[in-house]
Amino acid sequence: MTKTGKSSSAAPTFESALAELEKIIEAMEEGQMPLEHSLAAYKRGAELLKLCQTQLQDAQQQVKILESGVLKNFGAAE
Repeated sequence: MTKTGKSSSAAPTFESALAELEKIIEAMEEGQMPLEHSLAAYKRGAELLKLCQTQLQDAQQQVKILESGVLKNFGAAE
């Protein structure tokens, strides 16, 4: 299992968090992890899922803001 990355001050990117989450899922689906590792993997997966959800929500909000500005300007030009 990889380190949690908490010692790093920067959060992982969406892509790296998603890739790590996919690896955790694959490892857990194999069913060969000891209970202690499964619990640690589940906890890390939950952290990564929350991080990905937050980053997606932030991106959606940015898109809404950009679309509202673009649509107002586009509609006014017609």
